[in-house]
Amino acid sequence: MAEGPFSDITVIDLTHVLSGPYCTMYLAELGARVIKVEHSGHGDETRKFPPLVDGSSAYFATVNRGKESIALEFERQDDKELLLEMIRRADVVVENLRYATLEHLGLDYEALRRINPRLIYAAISAFGQTGPLHERCAYDPILQAMSGMMTINGQPGSPPTKVGISIVDYFSGMFCLAGIEAALYQRTKTGAGAKVDIAMLDAQMAVLETALMNVLNGGPTPQAIGNRHPAVSPCDTYGTADHPIILIAGNDETFRRLCGALGSPRIADDPRFHTGADRRTNDAALKAAMEEILRSQTATHWESVFAEAGVPCAIVGTIAEAVNNPQLAVRNMIVAAAGIRMAGNPIKLSTLADPPARKPAPELDADGPRIRAEFTRKK
Repeated sequence: MAEGPFSDITVIDLTHVLSGPYCTMYLAELGARVIKVEHSGHGDETRKFPPLVDGSSAYFATVNRGKESIALEFERQDDKELLLEMIRRADVVVENLRYATLEHLGLDYEALRRINPRLIYAAISAFGQTGPLHERCAYDPILQAMSGMMTINGQPGSPPTKVGISIVDYFSGMFCLAGIEAALYQRTKTGAGAKVDIAMLDAQMAVLETALMNVLNGGPTPQAIGNRHPAVSPCDTYGTADHPIILIAGNDETFRRLCGALGSPRIADDPRFHTGADRRTNDAALKAAMEEILRSQTATHWESVFAEAGVPCAIVGTIAEAVNNPQLAVRNMIVAAAGIRMAGNPIKLSTLADPPARKPAPELDADGPRIRAEFTRKK
């Protein structure tokens, strides 16, 4: 196996918490050398975030595995000179620091491109590098609220509810990864670097799907619809004899197969349910008719029946149950680093090794002496 598509790429990682580290973790997974630069006093604040495994943060370990660490104080001239030399030799810089932190230190994109014209400079911030809000700071739930995401999440009639994970951070990290990859590819043609500007609000707006489409094009006002889909019926969770299941029939053919698997093809012939539009209009009646049958057998029974019929279906399970799914084991989606278990890499390349054990996240300044020796310029 090759070392990875980015095995000749050096990344200076000035990120902290989640969105930036998530991006740079995947650069490391894809072979890049990622040097995480942390404040010498405390390091990344997530080093203390729970859950803790033998005193080490699983949160920090998960998104910083495979990196090197050096602790610097940017205000110290010798540390700043060292950082500048690292950047001069690097391919990529990634940062998600508070607005103007690097500008005040003379480390903004315009300054850095003068010492390294091939540099890819990627910045993640709440609102991006332009616009009336660009100086304002925010966290993931703030962007979920501002984008309208909280008003379409949850059950009908429930108060505005955020998604159960820091989804905007993850989207922002992945969009940043895509931007860096595009800029690196462009550099192979032009020889010049580029600035990648990722706003968390932009990232959230980009994935609002049908809700945004309706608002922009005169559709109905988006609202929380629980587990239903705004354009497809049936699509919902349904009660069985024991556990709920989720069923989706995205077209007429699949709906007929679903009705056949229920042992009730007459449902498909009901005029209320002939077309997708009919089923959406009469969704409550359709759910009642389906659940009358579904409650006669267990969720396990129905999952097997629907899988055989080619109807998308799953038992609604817990995360604890999900991690024991043999499909994830085959896909190597649960890996470990220094005794801490974590999600694996969903980017599977035929040329990239995918071992069950990963290089762990570094201790603060663990690689500092070696990196200082490597990048200190001889007087």
